Amino acid sequence: MSLSVAVLREQADGERRVALDPASANQLAQKGFQVLIEKGAGEAAGFADEQYADCVILEDPELIVTMADIWLWVQVPATEQLANLPDGRLGIGLVYPHRNPAVTDTLNQHRHTCLAMELVPCNNRTRSMDVLSSQATIAGYGAVLRAAQLAPRVFPMLTTPAGTLNPARVVIFGAGTAGLQAIATARRLGARVEVYDPGSVARETVESLGAELISVDTAEADEPGSSEIPANEDQQSLQEKLAERLGAADVLISTISLPGISAPKLISKAMLEGMQPGSIIVDLAAESGGNCELTVPGETVTHSGVVIDGPLNLASESANHASAMYARSLVDVLSLLADGENITVSRDHEVIDGILLTHAGKLVQRDAIDAPADAEIEA
Repeated sequence: MSLSVAVLREQADGERRVALDPASANQLAQKGFQVLIEKGAGEAAGFADEQYADCVILEDPELIVTMADIWLWVQVPATEQLANLPDGRLGIGLVYPHRNPAVTDTLNQHRHTCLAMELVPCNNRTRSMDVLSSQATIAGYGAVLRAAQLAPRVFPMLTTPAGTLNPARVVIFGAGTAGLQAIATARRLGARVEVYDPGSVARETVESLGAELISVDTAEADEPGSSEIPANEDQQSLQEKLAERLGAADVLISTISLPGISAPKLISKAMLEGMQPGSIIVDLAAESGGNCELTVPGETVTHSGVVIDGPLNLASESANHASAMYARSLVDVLSLLADGENITVSRDHEVIDGILLTHAGKLVQRDAIDAPADAEIEA
């Protein structure tokens, strides 16, 4: 008998993504799964029900959950919904249990097996399953477009009969997945880009995208082959250098955060007040508290003429492509567990064991609950 896979319309505020785009859903159906899609589940992401040609479209989400062997989601469902799922079923998606311990309790009470997609390690073997990286790519792109819309200046250099406009100066904090995409997007728009990262970053990677890596020692910054900021640099000198760069910047995009950890405060009120009026800060770390001292998650505020934008779930604003990327990762994870007729949860499989949150009424990943509250990253 075919396994049933449920995909419902996402209920989280502002969430436009869907767990399976039509291509991935139809692919699962062709592999022997019965794919149950709630009517209109993909509508917010730009997918019509008719595109789920090989799937079963149903209007009643409670009926779908009752019929399902497997539930795929983007944002973890409410505990009431998880409790309605027949005991001992499989759920895969983002969970972040440290934010809502009741979710884990419900999963265990009903002996559900749950794989938390935020726990997928970032390495070559799991690259196609790494939803944090794929969604961060979308968010990094979106952050630059958001900054360009908010900024009172244009990004590229323009030479016109009315005069020449210099390119915007954009500073990006963080050279992870979101940061690198932000660098590339800002450069495509014609901005002059400078980058700071508190970790070890390959200068060649930043420079290959046309940006400059900020370093305390100017002489060393120009030295060929230098790959990272010196470990013994003076923090006061770094603060002064960052304040100097921010004072000349038109836009700051900050991207430094880790799942389950409060974002480090890298931009103080004093640094912000040293920026020129009309400058823009887009703080991608807003969901975990923000890198800026004055960031208000989910709001856009102004202080001393500087606009501080704290967007939440920015990947959802490009829901079509974000959903397609997310869905491919879910399908790859599901392929490790099920073949259309049977589910096999092997703790001997390195990837499965690494992202298995709950199984057989027990919490497998205790670290996912006991994540540290504060980061040890300094500016």
